[in-house]
Amino acid sequence: MDIQSSFDIFKYLKELGYLKELKDKLWWPKSRSFEVVVGTILTQQSKWERVEKSLENLKQENMLSLEKLANININLLSTLIKPSGFYNTKAKRLKLLSNNIIKDFGSFDIFREQVDRQWLLLQKGLGKESSDSILCYACEKEFLPVDNYTAKLMKKFGYEFSEYDELREWMEEGILSNLEKVYVLYNEEKSLNEIFARFHGKIVESGKNKIIP
Repeated sequence: MDIQSSFDIFKYLKELGYLKELKDKLWWPKSRSFEVVVGTILTQQSKWERVEKSLENLKQENMLSLEKLANININLLSTLIKPSGFYNTKAKRLKLLSNNIIKDFGSFDIFREQVDRQWLLLQKGLGKESSDSILCYACEKEFLPVDNYTAKLMKKFGYEFSEYDELREWMEEGILSNLEKVYVLYNEEKSLNEIFARFHGKIVESGKNKIIP
């Protein structure tokens, strides 16, 4: 298969039927909500199925909100998110991040509107992939997160990148340069955020299914 740009990957995955199950407009469950921020931290070095158990624990205790996590007892938080692993570290990071959001933005809605990548990268425990995931799925910004699935997929097609941002920019550029073709595949115009969000979802789902030999 001849891959000239990330658009060719996008088209290939769409022709294969990805996304198979689109439960949310942006693919990530409960997109555009604070739950995405929590899930982004919990999913670090953990399987999503375990993250879902932690999120459910937080919901059952009515603790899945910015204000509640900012004020929660740290030991209780550690217990609630235990299924995700590294729970003591993640609890500290979640509580600190929640307090910083309130301190610098006042509310989650303002955070969604005003936060930028630089602010996120200054937060304890948020690297580039996590920051881009929050920007894309929680804040509806035009960022395409890339991950190990992305790197492995591109390597199979003969592309290797030494830096995260190099891979991200290459993946974004292929879509930006072929937006009209993307619209044709969807039979309508979609926002760049939605396209990036779904593209990342296609890559993750296909990676989990190991569709590329």
